[in-house]
Amino acid sequence: MLSQQIFELIDVVAQTGSFTAAAKKLHKVPSAISYSVKQIETELGVELFIRHHRSVSLTPAGKHFAAKARQFLSEMELMKRDTLRVANGWKPMLSIALDNIARTDSMHALIADFYRQFHDVELIIRIEVFNGVWEALAKGLSDIAIGATTANPVGGTFKYTNMGNIDWLFVVSAGHPLAKIMRPLSDDELRGFPSICLEDTSREIPKRITWLLTNQRRLVVPDWHSAINCFVEGLGIGYMPEHLAAPLIKSGQLVCKKLHKVKQPSACCLAWNDDQMSPALAWVLDYLGDSEQLHRQWLA
Repeated sequence: MLSQQIFELIDVVAQTGSFTAAAKKLHKVPSAISYSVKQIETELGVELFIRHHRSVSLTPAGKHFAAKARQFLSEMELMKRDTLRVANGWKPMLSIALDNIARTDSMHALIADFYRQFHDVELIIRIEVFNGVWEALAKGLSDIAIGATTANPVGGTFKYTNMGNIDWLFVVSAGHPLAKIMRPLSDDELRGFPSICLEDTSREIPKRITWLLTNQRRLVVPDWHSAINCFVEGLGIGYMPEHLAAPLIKSGQLVCKKLHKVKQPSACCLAWNDDQMSPALAWVLDYLGDSEQLHRQWLA
């Protein structure tokens, strides 16, 4: 009994306040409208309208029913529209995994520009570390990853844009005992101090370690913001990306040291799942630009 046509009928009668006016709007005779409304009331077991001489008004139950009918019609129209858009490649959300090594301030501009462009797509930002970025892509938790480092440890139909290399600097706090040693440091000199390491956010694939010597203690932190505080306070030693370390070295808070064994630069890339392509993902890829722009915007 209850159908889209029924809801539309009740909605029109409620808005016009008259069977005659509703009939004119629906291109039917008033008796047909009156009969249909009576059938609905019988089916529901409640009176929806109070009949007056030339008009009708909603009962309390009728007001509730009419409001729900209008809500149903709105949701039905939205469902039809979204179904058509999904068929044309639209998706209700886009998820971006940002490796914590990349500059987060650039993400703020991306978010603002994205929401100006898309009024009906939610943007989900995931901050990941090391292999957690690849795991987010592999498990479908993210559609695109910014700042994914080293080789891809998972399978999948991913495409890539090179973001350039991340150069690493070995740093200690300005007041650290190693800060005053001018020559390159050996492993034996470093081993006695904790290595500040970021916690890889992967759960199922092997975790990566920032830097660690054999028999050296770790100081594991969740992100680079925490790591920087620990470096500055002299709580540990280790490697830091050059774009994060340079301002702290310039300000005198950290000191860059030379080692006998140097950590090599890490390749960095933009990666995305091409099987999940959508208008929003295509826009983000175009917005992020080429390799030079990516490096300048996220790693410089």
